[in-house]
Amino acid sequence: MWTPTEEEKFGVVICSFRGSVPQGLVLEIGETVQILEKCEGWFRGFATKKPTVKGLFPASYIHLKAAVVSNRGQFETVVPVEDSIVTEVTATLQDWVMLWKQLYVKHKVDLFYKLRHVMNELIDLRRQLLSGHLTQDQIRDVKRHITVRLDWGNEQMGMDLVPRKDFEMVDPEQLSVADLYKLHLSSRHSIQQSTAQTDTMKHRHGDTCRIPVPHHLFLNMKSFTYHTIGEDTDIFFSLYDMREGKQISERFMVRLNRNGMPRNPEKIERLCALFTDLSNKDLKRDLYIIAHVIRIGRMLSNDSKKGPPHVQYRRPYGCAVLSMMDVLPSIAELREEKDFVLKVYTCNNENEWYQIHENIIRKSSNKYTAASTNYGMIISVQLLRGDMDHIRRENPMIFNRGVAITRKLGFPDVIMPGDIRNDLYLTLERGEFERGGKSVQKNIEITVYVLYADGETLKDCISLGSGEPSISEHCSFVMYHNNSPRWGEIIKLPIPVDKFRGSHLRFEFRHCSTKDKGEKKLFGFAFTPLMRDDGTTLSDDVHELYVYKCDENSTFSNHGLYLGLPCCKEDFNGCPNIPSSLIFQRSTKELFWISTLLSSTKLTQNVDLLALLKWKAQPDRVMDILGRLRHVSGEEIVKFLQDILDTLFTILDDNTEKYGLLVFQSLVFVINLLRDSKYFHFRPVMDTYIQKHFSGALAYKELIRCLKWYMDRSAEVVRQDHIQEAMRALEYLFKFIVQSRILYSRATGGIEEEQFRSSVQELFQSIRFVLSLDSRSSETLIFTQAALLNSFPAIFDELLQMFTVQEVAEFVRGTLGSMPSTVHIGQSMDVVKLQSIARTVDSRLFSYPDSRRILLPVVLHHIHLHLRQQKELLICSGILSSIFSIMKSSSLECSVSEEVEMMVESLLDVLLQTLLAIMNKSQMAEAVRGQRCPQCTAEITGEYVTCLLSLLRQMADNHYQQLLDNFQSKEELKDFLLKIFCVFRNLMKLSVYPRDWMVMRLLTSNIIVTTVQYLSPALHKNFTEADFDFKVWNSYFSLAVLFINQPSLQLEHATSAKRKKILDRYGDMRVMMAYELFSMWQNLGDNKIHFIPGMIGPFLGVTLVPQVEVRNVMIPIFHDMMDWEQRKNGNFKQVEAELIDKLDSLVSDGKGDENYRELFSLLTQLFGPYPSLLEKIEQETWRETGVSFVLSVTRLMERLLDYRDCMKGDETENKKIGCTVNLLNFYKSEINKEEMYIRYIHKLCDMHLQADNYTEAAFTLMLYWELLHWEDRPLREFLHYPAQTEWQRKEGLCRQVINYFNKGKCWEYGIPLCRELASQYEVLYDYHSLSWIRKMEAAYYDNILEHQRLEPEFFRVGFYGRKFPFYLRNKEFVCRGHDYERLEAFQQRMLTEFPQAIAMQHLNQPDETILQSDAQYLQIYAVCPIPENVDVLQMERVPDRIKSFYRVNNVSRFRYDRPFHKGSKDKENEFKSLWIERTTLTLTHNLPGISRWFEVEKREVLEVSPLKNAIYVVENKNQELRSLISQYQHKQLHANINLLSMCLNGVIDAAVNGGIARYQEAFFQKEYIVSHPDDSEKINQLKELMQEQVHILGVGLAIHEKLVHPEMRPLHKKLIDQFQMMRSSLCHDLPGMDKISPACSGSSTPRGSLMSSHNPMSPEAIKLVHRHSPLSLLGSNRHSSSSLSSQTSSEVGNLVILTDGLAGETLDDPFRMQASPSTSSLSSTHSAPSQMINSAPSSARGSPSLSDKYRHSREVVMLLPPHRDRPSSAMYPAMMENGQPTSFQRALIQQVVGPCKPCSDPNLSVAEKAVPAAPSSWSLDSGTRDTIPFLSAHVGTIVAPPVPPRSLPPGHFSMNFDAFHHHISDIPPALPARTLRKSSLHPIPASPTSPHSGLDGSNSTLSGSASSGVSSLSESNFGQSMEPPRTDVTDSVPSQTWNPEEDGEAPYLPVRYSLSEPDVIESVKAHPCRSHSAPTGVIPKELAEIPALPPKPYYPRLTYTDNEEALEEESRSKVFTRKLSQSGRNGKEDQAKVPWEHGINEE
Repeated sequence: MWTPTEEEKFGVVICSFRGSVPQGLVLEIGETVQILEKCEGWFRGFATKKPTVKGLFPASYIHLKAAVVSNRGQFETVVPVEDSIVTEVTATLQDWVMLWKQLYVKHKVDLFYKLRHVMNELIDLRRQLLSGHLTQDQIRDVKRHITVRLDWGNEQMGMDLVPRKDFEMVDPEQLSVADLYKLHLSSRHSIQQSTAQTDTMKHRHGDTCRIPVPHHLFLNMKSFTYHTIGEDTDIFFSLYDMREGKQISERFMVRLNRNGMPRNPEKIERLCALFTDLSNKDLKRDLYIIAHVIRIGRMLSNDSKKGPPHVQYRRPYGCAVLSMMDVLPSIAELREEKDFVLKVYTCNNENEWYQIHENIIRKSSNKYTAASTNYGMIISVQLLRGDMDHIRRENPMIFNRGVAITRKLGFPDVIMPGDIRNDLYLTLERGEFERGGKSVQKNIEITVYVLYADGETLKDCISLGSGEPSISEHCSFVMYHNNSPRWGEIIKLPIPVDKFRGSHLRFEFRHCSTKDKGEKKLFGFAFTPLMRDDGTTLSDDVHELYVYKCDENSTFSNHGLYLGLPCCKEDFNGCPNIPSSLIFQRSTKELFWISTLLSSTKLTQNVDLLALLKWKAQPDRVMDILGRLRHVSGEEIVKFLQDILDTLFTILDDNTEKYGLLVFQSLVFVINLLRDSKYFHFRPVMDTYIQKHFSGALAYKELIRCLKWYMDRSAEVVRQDHIQEAMRALEYLFKFIVQSRILYSRATGGIEEEQFRSSVQELFQSIRFVLSLDSRSSETLIFTQAALLNSFPAIFDELLQMFTVQEVAEFVRGTLGSMPSTVHIGQSMDVVKLQSIARTVDSRLFSYPDSRRILLPVVLHHIHLHLRQQKELLICSGILSSIFSIMKSSSLECSVSEEVEMMVESLLDVLLQTLLAIMNKSQMAEAVRGQRCPQCTAEITGEYVTCLLSLLRQMADNHYQQLLDNFQSKEELKDFLLKIFCVFRNLMKLSVYPRDWMVMRLLTSNIIVTTVQYLSPALHKNFTEADFDFKVWNSYFSLAVLFINQPSLQLEHATSAKRKKILDRYGDMRVMMAYELFSMWQNLGDNKIHFIPGMIGPFLGVTLVPQVEVRNVMIPIFHDMMDWEQRKNGNFKQVEAELIDKLDSLVSDGKGDENYRELFSLLTQLFGPYPSLLEKIEQETWRETGVSFVLSVTRLMERLLDYRDCMKGDETENKKIGCTVNLLNFYKSEINKEEMYIRYIHKLCDMHLQADNYTEAAFTLMLYWELLHWEDRPLREFLHYPAQTEWQRKEGLCRQVINYFNKGKCWEYGIPLCRELASQYEVLYDYHSLSWIRKMEAAYYDNILEHQRLEPEFFRVGFYGRKFPFYLRNKEFVCRGHDYERLEAFQQRMLTEFPQAIAMQHLNQPDETILQSDAQYLQIYAVCPIPENVDVLQMERVPDRIKSFYRVNNVSRFRYDRPFHKGSKDKENEFKSLWIERTTLTLTHNLPGISRWFEVEKREVLEVSPLKNAIYVVENKNQELRSLISQYQHKQLHANINLLSMCLNGVIDAAVNGGIARYQEAFFQKEYIVSHPDDSEKINQLKELMQEQVHILGVGLAIHEKLVHPEMRPLHKKLIDQFQMMRSSLCHDLPGMDKISPACSGSSTPRGSLMSSHNPMSPEAIKLVHRHSPLSLLGSNRHSSSSLSSQTSSEVGNLVILTDGLAGETLDDPFRMQASPSTSSLSSTHSAPSQMINSAPSSARGSPSLSDKYRHSREVVMLLPPHRDRPSSAMYPAMMENGQPTSFQRALIQQVVGPCKPCSDPNLSVAEKAVPAAPSSWSLDSGTRDTIPFLSAHVGTIVAPPVPPRSLPPGHFSMNFDAFHHHISDIPPALPARTLRKSSLHPIPASPTSPHSGLDGSNSTLSGSASSGVSSLSESNFGQSMEPPRTDVTDSVPSQTWNPEEDGEAPYLPVRYSLSEPDVIESVKAHPCRSHSAPTGVIPKELAEIPALPPKPYYPRLTYTDNEEALEEESRSKVFTRKLSQSGRNGKEDQAKVPWEHGINEE
């Protein structure tokens, strides 16, 4: 049975509970729970942090705690009974722990560990508090430590500051706002909180008394290790002031034995002293710790003969010093001892002993010597602070060690009462003694005795130093052989006071003999009495004493024998007639000097003071004695304070009339002496005297009379020093007066009461008289008044003893009222006056309600005056704060309504004015300096805000009503409302209180909302309908909006505990203000239209507050606005426009709700369910317009949120640009907000410029340009544009756009704009501008022809999943890549931009599950552009640099290919079923445009048959071979033929072992031909291509024969053998294959051996390899599951062109096939030996490959299309006879350089263009991709590829030589400098066997294969030159140079290819070929019939797309001079020519 709990109400979870039972409540250890019910070991309740979730949990898991239950029942509140600070620690640690973990995540590791340390400390301190074993002092100390750590941690974590009092949190309801403000200030320094508050209260009002805190130096001697002494030692430590040259402390004495240990064993580890009472001034002195070492032993330590061993002498040994200036900085902050090592130095000359310490300090090294280098004196030092009681409490361990208290010489700065001291410090200075007939000087020892009057020696009255007991006699140390010794030895004589009178000192002088007996012979003495005859003690001075002769037989038993003698010169002058027959004779030549210093609280050396105390002995000198009291030192007076006061009042009673004024003056002097900080501690002594010892019952009469007399004379006397002193002593004078009157009343029964009262009233009249005097003319009078005002508040407490509160209040009111009302009496006087008022307010008198009612009007009057004048604001605010604090504390006990009413009437208005003035100054200062206002201004603002809030908080209904009723007119009320609303607004805008003062901010908000609720009815009542005032209403609405949007009120960001606490105390104040706002809006009536559309923006800001109730309140207002405008204007365009503008600014500029991610959901709710705006609109007549508008705003909100997301977050430029484009299009298309549209155009343009997207920036700016017209319509100033005409703005924009196109190198886009601008200038006859623009246009044409431009890559990106922003979600885009950006880099960039995204590993369209998934998927692959401008690409003579622009610009269609098997896959030959799926994408806009990417709006899919694919593959391979061979013919790659070797090996080996034979098997079989009758033409085309490949390979082998290294001959032989096999395998299908040149047989060539060693690729070499170089393409193996080629080695056949992320990127034909994931290959890998295989690392590709995370996508990359495809069939004009080339054409074309793929791609490296990747995995390459290591050494030398041919004009064959010039920036940085130039391209030699051809007829083979992976480039053979050959000058020619003079007249000159075939050439004129540009002035040599590479057959290529024939491959138009081949030919060339010609003729 569940029963409600009675006692078990609150508990802590001590074991986590997982809620494993039905209705179980999940609990974590440490949580607190509130218990509702119990049943058999189970509780039911809830966790306090989640009170809404209730459940069951085991009782055994809960530790119960005592708690207080209030409001028992369903809504009961339970508060645990524990120390509030324990509760706070618990809650704070729970808040910290989550933030603490975030520190680690944010890499704030230092703070992370600091906070962990503090948290552990707090847990430990909390444990100590809970233990219950601490004393009260310890509890206080622990709480102090806790609060310091809590406050520190809260500040570090950005949490709220907790105001505290006595270490505990305060309740804001129990304190005034002013007190709360002060607590916030003091909580910053919680360690000194308790003292800081009292100090603040004291010092704020100018109290000058401040007690200096003394310092104490603790010294501990740890060891003394000078073992060389070998004797007992005494060490004396003291503090020495070097600047003044004197010791300032007593000496601390340490006695050590010969072993360096204490002589007293009890003192081991206890040799420590405390040098006390050091002031701040002492610590600033040049202080040193001095240690004098005195040894006790033989006279000379190094001579055993000097004196017997049994006689001990005290002898000086050495000294050590330690500078306190050096030590203090290191020990000031330490709370422990610090060790120092002191070096002891010995004196070189004993005569200098008295100043050895000074010599050491001055470093006079010739006067001292280091005693030892190995040993030292070790001491530890610690600085302590505070009075002695505090030191004893804080450091008990020090005092437990028996520390020796070592005092200062003289009194400290602060003399404490009760500090009884009577010490006489005696210094034995020096002596002058006679030699006494001896040949050597004496060794003099002094023995000191203190003798009493009876001649007895006083016991224990000599102290050599603290730390050792006192002795009765003292023997000084001995100076060896010195008759003028200087000792400088200080000893202390602690003589009892009662023994002081009559005592004297006797000094006996002995000579210490060093003979065997070692006797000490007495030869003289001196003496001095301690007190003179007049009762004064020995003066503090040096005394010169007479030395009297004596010997050992002399007796001193009768001290009277010598006491009658003069002891010194002064005595001798006093008694000159001394009889000479006395027993003691003075030695006239011998003198002895001593100095004394008395530190006594009982004895005096002052004669005047003694005379005063004994005035009765000289009654006639009383007036003189009283007058001389002023000359007595303060120390003497405070020592005898009570005696002096008794004496003064005795004299006063003796003769009042005669001595009254003098006694009064003396009393004033003594009282004022106690104002000095040095004697401030004696004030309690004075108070005690007045209360307990004062007995002057009649004194009050005379004191009042004298005081009044002084005041009355203040108007007449010029010098007023004595009057001012009396005013300063007013407090104690009144204490004496009141106590005297009390004593008198007590003695007489209260008679003369009226006379006393009247005399006091008369005295107050005199006080008023003094204060009312005009002091402007008299400076002295000002000081008198100031002194009076300063002292005046101190007398209130005394008056309250004799008068009632009302009477005293009347006295005070009259006095304060008598002060001048003006504020012009002088600033200093203003301050004093206000300080006096402040102290009055702080006094006990003001705390009485009765007195407050009397005093408050006059106090408020003066404050009002100062506030009006803006004078002394800080003091005024302090006074007001005190008043409010007192009123708040009084209001808890009684009503203060009357006082509040007075303050409202007097202060409210002026407070508002003052605050506005201060805030304006603060804002102006901030605007001028650009920084926060200075601290003083901030403090004043805070103080006055606090005062205003205090007053408003005290006001009740009746006060507000009275306030409003008091306004005489509506104008006054309006002014008041405007002022208070303005102040409130500034409060929220200026952030007067720091962000973490949450308690203060919430209280402020509560007061504001309460005040607004009181004032809004007055606003409604007085300013609606006819009296409507827009300004007041607008101010009100602005205030309400600001209030609701305050960050401190956004409870959604607070923790649940904090939110609950705020809601419990104040409720949700936003809702309160929202209801108030709605109510006032409804009250507006017809005046609502005044706020449309002005208030739409502010109200919209309120709706963005994430609070449901606030939104529900605000929605009807929007509907109201729309309705009112609809009624007035017939539409709500204004509301619509304003709402959109404000939405944009609120969201995009980061205003409104901080948690912007929630905004969208908020707005959909705003426009969503009931009571939604949409629902209200649907009921209106304007429903359709309204609904459309709301939906439009919702869509705008979506876009704005995405925009804000990107702008606020650390998003990439791409995302920001995408969001902005999206928003821009929305403004243009949907909302048609032109101004917003233009703003976003410029934002987008700026983003493009930041990202260096100049082309996109130009297109963006053109959007604005297109909006403008060439008209003279004036335009206003907008954004950064000045006011100007539309024509001017359009012209400026046009120039800017042209400039951006120029920077982006898109000159073709800039030229039309130049023309348009030119036409405008022409119309205006502005020839200057016209000339400029025409020149620019011409320059752009030049740039197009001369400058190399990079062709960008294009990438298709699909964004799938609901996690993407809506503008990307489930859409696909095509992106224009950055310069040099390949697929791999682009993919990495996208994954970086979307770190949460998953890269899809296939090219298939995603299904619905992916589209609707709650994730992000990216699908990325490269696509090829399909040019729009086909005409220019088909033109023959257009340079390639022009065409290249149109290939990749103004493109909206792109395509990519995906291989697949249709039907069942043929296992025998997969090529039979391998189809290509070709996808064409159409974009919404052309690229480039206003963005680097646009959305795909249409997809088209086409399938390509296997046969077409085969044609394409073979054709591309032929092109690659032709290109590479051409380069070797031109000797561009002559240094290293490894690339050629690999390429030939790859193709031939693949052909022999499968390769193109697979195509034969697939398509040449009878079954296929029969089953595909329509494919006959394509089959023939494929045969021709295969035939062409054989011919190309033949030429390649001939070149290889010539260039091959002897060691590589075996490879060549192998190639020849395999070539024969290939030819024979194809000959039965392909006619003419058996007629291959014999030169290719290579049967007679000796074979070479394989190179035995390979150099690994160096990092430098790797750098030289571009990412698309052949080495790159050979970088890694691609394995397939099966292969059509033979597999005799362990390597598996690969997919030829696929390297990491580079699939198909280098093919230039737009219609070539792409890489495919085919599992078969036409390549063979059987012959590659292991030593030939060396996979290049990914770094060799020159570009970072994807990480392992994305490595799986490498296999997918082969599906990615190349960066561009271009048709190559257009190079061959149709010269067909029945589909076949004529035999003549075929013969001719064999002579001509075969056309090749032009290398216009600037993104390719030189090597890459020479040897690009094979087009696909179904290519003819060998399968391995391993790099032969020794290739790497020469890769860097590849400079430029050979020249592609151009179509010739009829009758001409010309060559284009500049097709391979690349943009300089395209070459990797590591390339050598020479490769940056354009290298000459060598012509194909006359014969493959000529010396220039590089062929020597030798054959060799090498076992191994490597994939060629090369793209074909063109090659040419030059004939004989028509003019002398030119030398190669290209190395010195810049890459971009074109010299028209060298070029001659015609840029396209004919090049004669052969002199023997003129007819042949003529016959071809009717069939135009591709034109070729050649360098002008260069005429190639005419060659005889030279075999050339066979050209491609002139079959028309199959049409794949509509534009295929138009997409021609063009070479570049740049012309350069080229080196000509040598004209001479030798016999070898002729021999070599025969087999080539034979082979051609046979064909």
